[in-house]
Amino acid sequence: MTSPDTNAGAPPGEAPAGEAAPAPVLTIDVGGATVATPAEALAPPSPASKPAEVAPAAEAKAEPSADTLAAEATPAESSAAKSAPTSILVIDIGGTKVKVLATGQTEPRKAPSGKDFTPSRLVETARELARDWEYDGISIGYPGMVGAQGPRSEPGNLGPGWVGFDFAAAFGKPVKMVNDAAMQALGSYEGGRMLFLGLGTGLGSSLIAGNVIVPLELGRLPYDGERTLSEVLGRRGMERNGKSEWRKAVTRVVIALMGAFVADYVVIGGGNAKQVKELPPGARLGHNLTAFRGGIRLWSLEDIWVLAAYGGESSHPTAKEALRML
Repeated sequence: MTSPDTNAGAPPGEAPAGEAAPAPVLTIDVGGATVATPAEALAPPSPASKPAEVAPAAEAKAEPSADTLAAEATPAESSAAKSAPTSILVIDIGGTKVKVLATGQTEPRKAPSGKDFTPSRLVETARELARDWEYDGISIGYPGMVGAQGPRSEPGNLGPGWVGFDFAAAFGKPVKMVNDAAMQALGSYEGGRMLFLGLGTGLGSSLIAGNVIVPLELGRLPYDGERTLSEVLGRRGMERNGKSEWRKAVTRVVIALMGAFVADYVVIGGGNAKQVKELPPGARLGHNLTAFRGGIRLWSLEDIWVLAAYGGESSHPTAKEALRML
């Protein structure tokens, strides 16, 4: 038995009786491929939803005081903040020095690092620097690749033994660890698509786009036929080539990478950022205090693994937060 044609009598292009009319569709032929798109999706945005225009050159912003970092660090929408430690010690590990700052403190403390700086010495140094501070959780910015269980590779400018080291057991407190450039990028982020470049011993890099944090290793890219970006823009490159040539290289690389990543703006941070005198269009200088802001914000991201102290449970990451780490 043939079912009745429910569309009989309906004018062409109209929905059958009892069915909702489909959304208007605009068909576009792009390079030989036909793409069907809801017409309302192509409507111009309302004035309220119009994105802010990006200035040709981002202005350097005033450096915030360290005691304001905790108040502005944690995104209000994050549910992870509810279970985060109330006081956090942030450790920023560099190739020549290590710096620490805890929630409620106003001045970072630092000590030398270097080729003989091992993870055991990091624990001893951090404890000594923060000997009179109270904290119940730790964030670590590590100068290398980081995975769910901590460092995935040994740092090129520090001592050995980082891969497989149990930081949570050594500190006796829960620990979150990310790449140091990603931590500073998180503290520098103000929306949009941001590329962070850290000028220090080498070249640190991270991208935040679509609320996703992507740690990068741009320092490994070739600058020319013989040198990498890290070799040219790092501390040794500046010493070898002179500051004038180094600044020209910084400008060329920032402009090229900003275009390649279609970034709205570039933040130049790291210990040698202060050596940059003329900023390329679309770039602004960061400052080292943003690393500590990033370390506090880190506890508002649920998809960063917590390295639990001995006897504790390691919380598994989820993908429910406004910001995510890849």
